[in-house]
Amino acid sequence: MYGFTIVENLQKIDQDIKRHELKYHKKRVMVSKEFTFDAAHHLHCYEGKCKNLHGHTYRVIFGISGYVDDIGIVIDFGDIKDIWKEQIEIHLDHRYLNDTLPNMNTTAENMVVWIYEKMEAALAGQPEGHRVEFVKLYETPTSFAEARREWMENE
Repeated sequence: MYGFTIVENLQKIDQDIKRHELKYHKKRVMVSKEFTFDAAHHLHCYEGKCKNLHGHTYRVIFGISGYVDDIGIVIDFGDIKDIWKEQIEIHLDHRYLNDTLPNMNTTAENMVVWIYEKMEAALAGQPEGHRVEFVKLYETPTSFAEARREWMENE
């Protein structure tokens, strides 16, 4: 039914599609971007294995919402990556988290709020309407902490 086809006539802007057609809607849309980092930490006032220095390969997922611009993009995925690399990851990747994060117990629950707040502050410089909807921080493949906008705003 849907076989393989070769595009012979690549669509051309202002010829096959007009610029005013690039923006299809005016709805809020959420985009997500995922990153990983490796770090070491230990927990204070905790009786268990995690009181000892150890490491994780963390996975972070951001959900960012906004309204599309004139060409149909909420925020460029590359811009999210730049914020991550320049403002957040530098404090996390291949670091001893107890040294590089603000004074806190470096639990996933504390860290996810810090990451949320860093991304939220970075988006304040973006066009109006961008906001962090959620951040998930996976400490293991099956264990994560999450911060959501509605929870953060209601506290």
